[in-house]
Amino acid sequence: MRRKDREMPREFALQIIDSSLWAVVSMAGADGEPYGVPLSLVRDGEVLYFHAAMEGKKADLLAENARVSVCCVGYAQLVPEVYSVAYGCAIASGTAHPVTDAKEKLHALRLLAGRYAKDYPERFPLEIKENFSHTAVWKIRIQEISGKRAVYPKTGLPDGSQSGGGL
Repeated sequence: MRRKDREMPREFALQIIDSSLWAVVSMAGADGEPYGVPLSLVRDGEVLYFHAAMEGKKADLLAENARVSVCCVGYAQLVPEVYSVAYGCAIASGTAHPVTDAKEKLHALRLLAGRYAKDYPERFPLEIKENFSHTAVWKIRIQEISGKRAVYPKTGLPDGSQSGGGL
């Protein structure tokens, strides 16, 4: 990491993943062409889970090259007076694998529902009944992770002792 003054501990990066509404998963096919896609994910210990369609570009690319990078931005606010942005972010990398065990798949979907639809638990059984067989679930075991933030006075964002210059 170039800006060591903005580097944050592992726990910070995990908190950013847990608090982000979405993540961008970046991958590349065998031809090296990059592809990034925003998606909803949930963390369970050292594993990230996301759901997807059974077919499509994402599935094709992951079948060709399962190495991925996951980027989450937990918060961001423009700080125009210093030509910068106050933010907290995390980047994790690992290898994506389809979840083939039905029990693990149900566990992952329950975690996702608990995160993104927690006020509607009564709908979960119906959603599972209607969508389980044609919903893919992938997992990424976190192999590397880093966290970074930039803070500035008067932003109202999570505080810290660091400050940084703009461009």
